[in-house]
Amino acid sequence: MTSTSFTAGSPCWIETLQPDPGVAASFYGELFGWTFDEAGTGGSCLARLDGRRVAGVAQAPPMLDRGAWVMYVLVADLDGTVDAVQEAGGTVLAGPLEAGNGERAALFTDPAGAAFGAREGSAPTVSEAVDVPNTWQMSALHTPDIGAAQTFYATVFGWHLDPMPGAALRLWRLGGSTRKAADPNLPDDVVAVASETPGASGVPTHWAINMQVSDADDFADRVVELGGSILMPPTDAPGFRNALIADPSGGVLAVSQIVR
Repeated sequence: MTSTSFTAGSPCWIETLQPDPGVAASFYGELFGWTFDEAGTGGSCLARLDGRRVAGVAQAPPMLDRGAWVMYVLVADLDGTVDAVQEAGGTVLAGPLEAGNGERAALFTDPAGAAFGAREGSAPTVSEAVDVPNTWQMSALHTPDIGAAQTFYATVFGWHLDPMPGAALRLWRLGGSTRKAADPNLPDDVVAVASETPGASGVPTHWAINMQVSDADDFADRVVELGGSILMPPTDAPGFRNALIADPSGGVLAVSQIVR
């Protein structure tokens, strides 16, 4: 199973915020074959695959009446990140908050409204397995103003944005990162991707969390059997078969099967 390390400024962790963490853990445990550590305050817990940390399930704040997935970026100075987000036109939704074991975290939105998080700590909780079936594969920003996004994330995290040859997607890159070292199709320093979605398209500005699956069609069938729903049925794209699902509380998740 692929393991990875994360440099400051790299997306490092994913978490689903849920009205009922226990229900969500049951759903995703059956769906991905995850096991869970003992639940903590409010039912929050860590998900594991073959013993390795892969995601979190946490109590949704009162402002959120449905499930949601959030990407967290590892930072060396969370207070400095809070200041940088605000100075660059973003908004602090929550935090900084104590996350346990000396960790601190905060939730933000960028100027266009896409939500994301940041966390710091001497031994931070990060994903211990990525880029294999039933784990996190990538995060994708969907935004109507790619230029404004480029300025914001460069200011806050030092990312720069490059075209992806032969595709409409663009690549967020961070010097020194090896987040995608295991993927032969992308440069090693790619930390995320971006897509420009015009406001008239009806697609809300958001960070999409994408999970890798081994069989997108079978996966979609099991989502429905377990009480979720299909927002986009399995669809072919160059190199992938993709689907978009919602969990029983409405949390949206993208999945991709690699097609060679």
